Amino acid sequence: MEEKQKHANAYWKENVKYLTLLLAIWFSVSYLAGILFKDALNEFSLGGFKLGFWFAQQGSIYVFVVLIFVYVRLMNKLDKKYGFDE
Repeated sequence: MEEKQKHANAYWKENVKYLTLLLAIWFSVSYLAGILFKDALNEFSLGGFKLGFWFAQQGSIYVFVVLIFVYVRLMNKLDKKYGFDE
């Protein structure tokens, strides 16, 4: 039973590591790029729009959706690694 608990703890530790990394990326894109560094990014354009505006309005949403797919892929690999896949 104790071996199973160690296995589950290692699984959750790796899961939390992935969550922390992905949330840090999302925070960086949505808050830092969209709000704090908006003025510096506005010197560049993307599709005719200022880059800071683009990150604030659309970029953070696109990155969030991509991060969802990345999380699903990482979790599928993690599940297989620890034998929790179906």
